[in-house]
Amino acid sequence: MIENQNRVVIKEEISEVRAPLPLWRNRDYLLLWGGQVVSQTGSQVSQLAFPLLILALTHSPAQAGIAAALRTIPYLFLSLPAGALMDRWDRKKVMIFCDIGRFLSMASIPLALFFGHLNLIQLYLVSLLEGTFFVFFDLAEVSSLPQVVSKEQLSAASAQNIATYNIAMLLGSPLGGLLYSVGSLFPFLADSVSYFCSCLSLLFIRTSFQQERTAGASRALMTEVKEGLKWLWEQRFIRSLALLLCGINLMTGGITLVSIVLGQHVHASTVDLGVLFAVAGVAGVLGALAAPLLHRRLSFFVISLITLWAQALLAPLLILAPNLLTLGAILALLFFLFPIFDVLQRSQRMALIPDALQGRINSVYRLIVFSSNPVSLALTGFLLQNAGTTFTILLMTAGLTLIALSAMLNPHMRRVAA
Repeated sequence: MIENQNRVVIKEEISEVRAPLPLWRNRDYLLLWGGQVVSQTGSQVSQLAFPLLILALTHSPAQAGIAAALRTIPYLFLSLPAGALMDRWDRKKVMIFCDIGRFLSMASIPLALFFGHLNLIQLYLVSLLEGTFFVFFDLAEVSSLPQVVSKEQLSAASAQNIATYNIAMLLGSPLGGLLYSVGSLFPFLADSVSYFCSCLSLLFIRTSFQQERTAGASRALMTEVKEGLKWLWEQRFIRSLALLLCGINLMTGGITLVSIVLGQHVHASTVDLGVLFAVAGVAGVLGALAAPLLHRRLSFFVISLITLWAQALLAPLLILAPNLLTLGAILALLFFLFPIFDVLQRSQRMALIPDALQGRINSVYRLIVFSSNPVSLALTGFLLQNAGTTFTILLMTAGLTLIALSAMLNPHMRRVAA
């Protein structure tokens, strides 16, 4: 009898030990999340300043589009091997190394501005380095999240991570506009400091970012890459999600540049543009928080159709925006819709990916999703310069309409009842 009672007590103690802490009491998650709030806020500060600086130097939207595209090109070439390597390497060390690299590259811009030697080639190079470090950092972070939070908390943590981007836009965009109005070097100085803060937060995290390595880690890199490709190809629902997001990014990847050009048409200042994107950031946070609430009442398929068709209907209204207030309202609605689909597809995907394949599957998935970004950014800049805003927005609208129609007719999307 006493032995049985002892067993009950031991089981209760084990369950208490294994019970996951709430996210807001999870010290390591808060350090990881907080570091990324600071880092992504800094990135939003510099991403607003980048096109403004290039437009000031060259008066060319096409050049601004090329610089933005260079930031996303590394994902096309590096994501597959990087994903496999993230299942081998120490993810925390990779993230720290990437933050140091981004700190140094971004700090070179205010340094060159201070001495009066900044040129377009340096801006292109910094953009390319930023994109390269981001590939490894991003895959290491998304692969390490299941080690920092419990499996049951992945959906909530994913929603908060997506909300983080919009919080960063909320904080970073007006700060970027304000800093740029004071001096063109200050936004880039702020971003470099944010990478340093992110690096410090990682150093204080105690949790290991990966499980103990097994003998399988010694296999050929290409074999592991092929394993990830094969798994995703056989998962038709996840493959459909990847293709849909690829199309959405192709149509909307350059919306920030479109918004800046539209803002300049209505004589908006850099501070005005910062406030514009801050409002969009608020809407994005609300959209990310609304996604789980909507999912309690509606199926994934219904929510997907509503958000995709709403985006297609709202996009052409940008052409008719007569002033900054109207432009801000339309952008706020679009940015409210973007994260809803993103949060739900991410939680659906992460629930299906085996832990041992996290790095590889996420790298393949994100390669498909992000492959359209450089094309979108470069094409948007080219079209804005040579065809004008009206044609560019109408082309975006046509693409979003086709995406919504394809989602509605996709049998794999319709089969998802949850």
